Amino acid sequence: MRKIVVISDFQDGWPPVSTVPTKSERLAAWASTFADDLAARPTAEDNVEVKGSYLERMPIACVADGLVDRAEIWSHWLASGPPPTVRESSFLTRRSFHLDGNTPPFSSDDMLAHIEIYGAPDILCVWGLGVDEEILQACRNSFKIYNSIDAPALRVPFATSRHFDLILTGSEEQSREVEACHPGKRTAVLPIGPEFAAPSMFYPIEGAKPYDIIYVAAAQAYKRHDVLFHALAKMPKSVRALCVFGYGDRSDQLRQHAAELQIDVDFVGPPGVSFAEVNRLMNLARMGVVCGVDDGAPAVLTEYMLAGLPVLANAELRCGQQYITPQTGATATSDEFHIAIAQMLSRLTDFSPRDAVLRSWTWPHSIKKLRQLIRAEQSANKEARVN
Repeated sequence: MRKIVVISDFQDGWPPVSTVPTKSERLAAWASTFADDLAARPTAEDNVEVKGSYLERMPIACVADGLVDRAEIWSHWLASGPPPTVRESSFLTRRSFHLDGNTPPFSSDDMLAHIEIYGAPDILCVWGLGVDEEILQACRNSFKIYNSIDAPALRVPFATSRHFDLILTGSEEQSREVEACHPGKRTAVLPIGPEFAAPSMFYPIEGAKPYDIIYVAAAQAYKRHDVLFHALAKMPKSVRALCVFGYGDRSDQLRQHAAELQIDVDFVGPPGVSFAEVNRLMNLARMGVVCGVDDGAPAVLTEYMLAGLPVLANAELRCGQQYITPQTGATATSDEFHIAIAQMLSRLTDFSPRDAVLRSWTWPHSIKKLRQLIRAEQSANKEARVN
């Protein structure tokens, strides 16, 4: 049965413990669950709906397309006791593995034991801070894909990145950075957030729009909420904004900053809300903004657009500029953000963002590109072995 595994750099199970089970202990534990684990198999009746965050949509799209039969999302576990396994459906399972330390790229005898018992996946995707070389070597026969999910193209050392067959990037600049480090390495501008957009998750809803602007972004410094706030401070007091935080440690400071500037901003979260609620909140606004500079290509770019909102992005955003077209929105420098907001609000009927996303960037388009990239690299490798 063909399987894709996505390894995120998320760590759960706080507080951490100083000791973790040895590989032999984990081998025994995984072996004891082997039969039960294999009992979960997809059926022809399964409705494979592509949904979730950027982390889920890409592997589920691989199942929906028939590229693989099942998907697993792996993360890291810090606490004592057995790491959790959550079987969300017959085709999607989440697993957590004990870390051997918290220094990236991450190592885990637990993960190695699981691979030894169950075998390596057909496709292995590693996002963010990565896993150590030993895990990649254990998956030597897997097709291995990397994406940093951030402004730096590579957040793993050379000893790790050299093992990947394909590196996905968020911009041509990122691709050049990868190719300078790894001449001949296959790259593709295919950021998993905005490219694997799901039209069933974000869509227009008829109704009143009490907010002019919405910004859906973590309450973290690199999201540059200050760009929006300072723009609002230069605009008429009647302009209203909504900020939605999924997580982040700056929500209190941002609320205080907005109050000090005497701008009209409402806040939601943290904690975050459901995707359905995010879509409802987006539909309360007339346009969306992306204010960051040192950011990967944010998934919210195409999520706004699917909800029918044109997007104003920071002209200095390092990844994701390709999604801003005359049909979908505009870019502006931070010192001209207020001018661009006013201009966009005055001509909202000129934009048709959802149509643009449906035409180019939803998951059926992107999974087709991914399939072609995998086949091209596998063919090139096969030809190289023959010669």
